[in-house]
Amino acid sequence: MVPYWNDIDITRLRLHTLSMPRTRMDELYALAEEHDGLLASKDARAQGIQDSVLVRLAQRGRLERMSRGVYRIAHFPADRLAQYRESVLWAQASQGPERVALSHETALLLYAISDVNPARIHLTVPMSARLRREHPEWIVIHRANLSTQEISQLEGMPVTSVERSVMDVLSTTHRADIVKKAIADALRKGLLNAAQASGLRKRISRSTHALSLRRTKAV
Repeated sequence: MVPYWNDIDITRLRLHTLSMPRTRMDELYALAEEHDGLLASKDARAQGIQDSVLVRLAQRGRLERMSRGVYRIAHFPADRLAQYRESVLWAQASQGPERVALSHETALLLYAISDVNPARIHLTVPMSARLRREHPEWIVIHRANLSTQEISQLEGMPVTSVERSVMDVLSTTHRADIVKKAIADALRKGLLNAAQASGLRKRISRSTHALSLRRTKAV
């Protein structure tokens, strides 16, 4: 006779489950859950899991090697932000810098302000950061020493603040139309207040005026 669920000693069942030893994949899965299926080899090493274990699991199809130092749990549900998370983990892999942030046009896209849709992911790392000579072609590296106030958390990812992102885009593209729309969108969405928006517009005006003067002198 099949027992009813209320006849089963749930307490004993839970204790049995808790006493079961965790496998390496269980430990890796716990790490990867924080990043939608992605994990960095340095985080695995911090848990006592050596790189050779990751290599073997990748050979067996349990893990997928995304880039150097970054793996994905095989068959983990895909996430629309996975590649952004991967870029951050890639920069922080091995002895990489901790204070990195998605920035420039990528930040505007993630905030959903302006109409930019960059083909590559923009990432800002510290000026003194030592990165690998080769990096994924889909990542654009910028260098700046960001303060804690210039980094926000969005969907669990470090992203430069709206104000910093706007000025970064202006400095690299000189596209006042893009940043003005970004400010208007951010103000409408409550990402900026009126004083912040006004201050940014003044900085943009001064910057575009200075650029115009330099171009005039160059002619």
